[in-house]
Amino acid sequence: MLHEQVRSSNVRSVGYSQQERVLEVAFHSGGVYRYDGVPADVHTALMAAPSKGGFLARFIKGRYVYRRVSG
Repeated sequence: MLHEQVRSSNVRSVGYSQQERVLEVAFHSGGVYRYDGVPADVHTALMAAPSKGGFLARFIKGRYVYRRVSG
């Protein structure tokens, strides 16, 4: 999955598969997490958010099943 670099103090890059509805988030700390069942509009809103970490905490963490895939 291709990742797009983002400007964030916490998040390094974000990848998304619309077909699979899978969001991947790579953190500066080295961890990469995969969130399942994420709609395209949530990915779009994340990419437009001024605070990627804040958006993740408020709208993604705790709402979607996730697993650590590396790091």
